[in-house]
Amino acid sequence: MKTIIIGGVAGGMSAATRLRRLDEQREIVVYERGSHVSFANCGLPYHVGGVIAERSSLLLQTPETLAARFALDVRVRHEVMAIDAAAKTVIVRDLTTGATSTETYDDLLLAAGATAQAGATSPGMPTHTLRSVDDVDHINAVLGQSGASAHVVVVGAGFIGLEAVENLLARQATVTLVQRGNQVLSPLDPEMAGPIQQALETAGVDVRTGTTIVGASAGFVILSDGARVRADLVIEASGVRPEASLARSAGLRIGPTGGIAVDARQRTSDPSIWAVGDGVEKVDHIDAEPTLVTMAGLANRHGRAAADAIAGTATTDAAPALGTSILGVLGLTVALVGWNEKRLQAAGRPHRVVHTHPSSHAGYYPGAQQMAMKLLVEPETDAILGAQIVGRDGVDKRIDVIAVAMTAGLTASGLSRLELAYAPQYASAKDPVNLLGYVAENAKTGSTRSLQWHELEAAMATGAVLVDVRSSAEYQTGSIPGALNLPLDELRERHTELPDAPIVVHCQVGQRGHTAARLLSQLGHDVRNLDGGWLTWSAGLLAAANRADSASRVSAIR
Repeated sequence: MKTIIIGGVAGGMSAATRLRRLDEQREIVVYERGSHVSFANCGLPYHVGGVIAERSSLLLQTPETLAARFALDVRVRHEVMAIDAAAKTVIVRDLTTGATSTETYDDLLLAAGATAQAGATSPGMPTHTLRSVDDVDHINAVLGQSGASAHVVVVGAGFIGLEAVENLLARQATVTLVQRGNQVLSPLDPEMAGPIQQALETAGVDVRTGTTIVGASAGFVILSDGARVRADLVIEASGVRPEASLARSAGLRIGPTGGIAVDARQRTSDPSIWAVGDGVEKVDHIDAEPTLVTMAGLANRHGRAAADAIAGTATTDAAPALGTSILGVLGLTVALVGWNEKRLQAAGRPHRVVHTHPSSHAGYYPGAQQMAMKLLVEPETDAILGAQIVGRDGVDKRIDVIAVAMTAGLTASGLSRLELAYAPQYASAKDPVNLLGYVAENAKTGSTRSLQWHELEAAMATGAVLVDVRSSAEYQTGSIPGALNLPLDELRERHTELPDAPIVVHCQVGQRGHTAARLLSQLGHDVRNLDGGWLTWSAGLLAAANRADSASRVSAIR
């Protein structure tokens, strides 16, 4: 039997090596269009910044090592030009010699990944993606020629774009970040993304949201807001699209997302062809609909699953995709899983929101760092729909716990009952994940009613009274306009001073607000707690200011 694999990174190589372990007699040929296989593409930005000092560290395997260990026939700089599914052949072009050949197969695996979105610069401007070792070589060459005075424009404020920005700053480059949307890191909700933009601007990055590149000339790029920005280099990181051209021309079914449609065992509409990786549709965990999730972990997992299917040893179907993601940028850690609130609103899906701001470990133990956590819950079933965390230490383990909880079908309230590891330097006796569960359970049972940061203005406009239950000292450092200061410890004795009107209470992070809401409701007041307190409202205000700035840029060019 002969299996041809198109694409030699992540999913392709995972499939190839797994298939060899299952079948020693099979002929396995891998065609890779680029110059390298099995390289650490997620580490590419960090080689630019010098965090990964040795280029060789990115090259996990070579055709020679793969041949020696796994008896794989790996051919780099070979591009598959066409697939004849009926004849079970592919046409292959050697990019070094230009020669073409026709190769037969019994089984074919597509693992070509995704293609970067096209940039919008003029000819002559050095523009590169960050998707291959060759890209990194070109970027390092430009930075080396420009020295410490390099000016770089990064297009796209997603995961790759922000990683590029951080590592360019490490090279002392002057960086302009251009983002078409009205916020950085669009998978986050606005109040969670605001602190990231603030960190970028504090580090000296010129962040331009609501903006695109419309042209380039003489070492400058021209932006849609009319700005002329110096650029020795443009890094294109505005997103990817599925590489499905081969599949389409071969008559394979393409799904509604534009990705290759596969079944639960990674088989395409042709029984002899499988597909894995970023160019393939996944099944969404939340609504079971087709979705695109471009994650290396999924590509590797599905490559292994496809190999099992090809070898005839598969016993389980692919699990739905959660889209669990994490990013480190300028000392912050950003993580998310499932849907965000924007997507839930767009889908018209009912949801409940919980914001908390716990410490990464026990507050009395040195080095505790505050996190911002957001949990999205389905009101009727208490199911977890998504979560976002921004902080420093401890973010990674909390998002993974929530991802496992979602996979296992735990409810939001069920998070309160998880038994998690505790020692002062690692967590609190009430872990941040437990705290999310407590707040979710309070919301589910109705013991506390909450109000979101973006709902406060409308509530006050219709007569609600805002009561700040923090201490007088905290109130003096900053307060929400129109708030009355009535500290929690004085509330029981002084609640009669409050008007006969709906009350909204708030504290710094929401915990004292919950206590105040419970107290006042039992004393006969109509009261709601501002979810996430002052910190969430402040982050939302920052996000609103960023959106307004983005809108003004768009308005100016119209």
